[in-house]
Amino acid sequence: MASEATEPGAELLAFTRFRDSSAARLAYGYGPRSLLCMRESEFGRLADRDRAVLLWNLLIELEIKIELAMTDPSPTAVGSGLALVPGTLGVGNPVPKGGSGQMKWTGTVYLDHAGATLFPQSQLTNFTNDLMKNIYGNPHSQNTISKLTHDTVEHVRYRILAHFHTTPEEYSVIFTAGSTAALKLVAEAFPWVSQSPDSSGSQFCYLTDSHTSVVGIRNVVMAMNATSTAVSPEDMWSAKEQGAVACEPNCQLLHLFCYPAQSNYSGTRYPLSWIGEVKSGRVSPVSVPGKWFVLLDAASYVTTSPLDLSAHQADFVPISFYKIFGFPTGLGALLVNNRAAPLLRKNYFGGGTAAAYLAGEDFYIPRQSVTERFEDGTISFLDIIAVKHGFDALERLTGGMENIRQHTFTLAQYTYTALSSLHYPNGAPVVRIYRDSDFSSPDVQGPVINFNVLDDNGNVIGYSQVDKMASLYNIHLRTGCFCNTGACQRHLGISNEKVKKHLQAGHVCGDDVDLIDGQPTGSVRVSFGYMSTLEDAQAFLRFIIATRLRSPSDQLPAGSREAGVPSAEGKAQDMPAVTDRHVLPQNDIGTGSGVFPDSHPGSNAICLHPPQSEATRNQQLSLEKAAGALHGDHGPRVVTNLYLYPIKSCAAFEVTKWPVGNHGLLYDRSWMVVNHNGICLSQKQEPRLCLIQPFIDLQQRIMVIKAQGMEPIEVPLEEDSEQAQICQSKVCADRVNTYDCGEKVASWLSKFFGRPCHLIKQSSSFQRNAKKKLGKDLPPGIAATLSLVNEAQYLLINTSSILELQQQLCTSDENGKNELFPMKDLISRFRANIITNGTRAFEEEKWGEISIGPLRFQVLGPCHRCQMICIDQKTGQRNQDVFQKLSESRERKVNFGVYLMHESLDLSSPCFLSVGSQVLPVSKENVELHNLPALKKHQDVSS
Repeated sequence: MASEATEPGAELLAFTRFRDSSAARLAYGYGPRSLLCMRESEFGRLADRDRAVLLWNLLIELEIKIELAMTDPSPTAVGSGLALVPGTLGVGNPVPKGGSGQMKWTGTVYLDHAGATLFPQSQLTNFTNDLMKNIYGNPHSQNTISKLTHDTVEHVRYRILAHFHTTPEEYSVIFTAGSTAALKLVAEAFPWVSQSPDSSGSQFCYLTDSHTSVVGIRNVVMAMNATSTAVSPEDMWSAKEQGAVACEPNCQLLHLFCYPAQSNYSGTRYPLSWIGEVKSGRVSPVSVPGKWFVLLDAASYVTTSPLDLSAHQADFVPISFYKIFGFPTGLGALLVNNRAAPLLRKNYFGGGTAAAYLAGEDFYIPRQSVTERFEDGTISFLDIIAVKHGFDALERLTGGMENIRQHTFTLAQYTYTALSSLHYPNGAPVVRIYRDSDFSSPDVQGPVINFNVLDDNGNVIGYSQVDKMASLYNIHLRTGCFCNTGACQRHLGISNEKVKKHLQAGHVCGDDVDLIDGQPTGSVRVSFGYMSTLEDAQAFLRFIIATRLRSPSDQLPAGSREAGVPSAEGKAQDMPAVTDRHVLPQNDIGTGSGVFPDSHPGSNAICLHPPQSEATRNQQLSLEKAAGALHGDHGPRVVTNLYLYPIKSCAAFEVTKWPVGNHGLLYDRSWMVVNHNGICLSQKQEPRLCLIQPFIDLQQRIMVIKAQGMEPIEVPLEEDSEQAQICQSKVCADRVNTYDCGEKVASWLSKFFGRPCHLIKQSSSFQRNAKKKLGKDLPPGIAATLSLVNEAQYLLINTSSILELQQQLCTSDENGKNELFPMKDLISRFRANIITNGTRAFEEEKWGEISIGPLRFQVLGPCHRCQMICIDQKTGQRNQDVFQKLSESRERKVNFGVYLMHESLDLSSPCFLSVGSQVLPVSKENVELHNLPALKKHQDVSS
């Protein structure tokens, strides 16, 4: 790093020094099997995105004939002044050099292997070759093709049992849809004994550090009128110290104890010895007479560690194969100890499970084997065949699970040691790690690290904020509570009452509400897989150092810019972030019909207030008085710029006067680009979207789309109602009706992006209602409708707020450069519709309503920013400083700008927003007082 403040952190990355100081021998890699070669041949997609981007840069530079100054006369030079040098963070990735700066590509750093690991290329290749060369039919049929399928499936069963060091004589394999389905099977089939006057009934005990799918078993138990008890890890240790409970030999009660071999929250590995101790009665989770069975949740454990069922004979073991191999998803298994199998009961019977049954009489005889009884219908036999190729690849690439266990633990221990050593200059720790082990051995700790990032005062930085910053470094991790509320409560100190309070505050599992009253609702988790490398760990550690220990004068760390688009020296920079301002021609102004010649009935340009009458003028005076009451009002506020974004996530179209439609500015975000699966693309996935520049021509009723190196293409503003085929798409969890704009523009976009894309438009007949509600005091029946925007009809930002951010960013430049981030560039990053010249920074967040000319808007609240603000809208290059500085200055909540909704009061005449119009804000405190008289006056005018 550039400054002394970061050098101590850099020393932590010395892996050799760490390895030499370790008391135990640490294994890294797989012996003669090259980890580097494995990454390049099997997981090249982790670097392919950067290679594709590099190629795109080169092609653009060749096409527009840019000659860059030679900065590295290396023999490996490619193109004009672009050299490829070995990467220090990535695994053999090319690193472009050139221009005034240097950029490194580290590739994708994937650190969510506890969520789902990655499949190797050879597994997929061999699997598809298998399918192409062989014919597999339904294993329930009797023909020779189906016999091949049946035999292959049985071979895979044997392979699974061998992997877990057991045999068909000891265990049976029941294929399920995943580990959750396997847990559900046990819950529904276990012979629970209900409570009665003569019996205390069965007990279901589970460790509080359990996955949601385990805790969910208790609802089945409750329905059977049996008892569920949560036991903490401390309870289990205490039970072990107390020893065996007196047993009644004649007691026939059956109980079930479930615990994870490895916590999916913290990576803690609980003793496999508990299996034998609980089953033998030496340890009892609760003091009740009866016989205990053990359900071992092994889904997280077996991803990176061998499990020997010959030594630790759990009764039921659920697993998911995608967590081990990455592919196939949607397939798991329940390994059932054959001694416990006869206990399992079953009510429903499906295809293939019956030895005989009658359709017209209650007669059913199940098949004999537990496998045949519980695999209802046709199993997913092609996915099961993929499992065989998963085992082949895993053993060929690593030599076995013990090697994986040692390799992944070394990475975890190294990362844990480095993280633990990071401190601010005042001595405060940078992270708080949630653990139950000291990371001393893979026997007690898996390759999982759970933590929260702290500021130098010890306050937690919300996990959502960390996640967004990590994505800017192309690091993919996991945040939240990881479907393990019990562990989350225990480690974060969240009481049951607080969980309920958080729910009342609007926080639900899986959202990004990361702090409530300054306290964390979740944390950050990184986890390693068998293909993880030292470079992955170091890239993550450098990310923490760069974002927490970098001094204000540091330059951006290596790898902080994304080569998704031409460099700053490329011609693409000469393309403006927004087009020249466009003034609406006078002959485009509609008449009293309220419908513009270019618009359709679903996009009526509307007037939000009646024509100026005496009552209206009085209302305007009251607005001006309310606006004048705002603290710090030193002069008139006016609209300085207007932007619309016809294509979602593409470049802005700047205008000076523009009609207002039902959804906001007419044609704002009416179109969006989708991938081959119909999924909306944004700049977060495809930064080059900002280089697509749309122009709206209202007179010719067309949108012209331009991009560097491409011929312009025209798209009609409205669909052909006879030919348009309506399809469903999704925007921010909302279903929207859209239609495809045709193959011509799809080919144009696909050529530009280098992958299949389509342009779709929201159907004119579809109405998408806003989730954010307008004020309760407004007239009934008002429902704001949206285009393809994320939250609201309009976004407003204040130039005073931009100026404050610019000053903070410019002071970060140790070379004294002026306007490191020009105002117009910063404005373009926030992609607002309305820019106003405020008098104070962030005063807009205190507004409750505003009027712009005759138009009145309700302020719905601040816009919570994502990492898109880090993308330079001229070039598509990323710079983390904008997001990080805003996060620091705004107390870690990256709010910037406010959402607006217009109050649709009159549809009788067209209306416009114009640059130069006066902005009259009303403070939140005055809104309620103002609404009542305003509403009465509106009613008087309407009558």
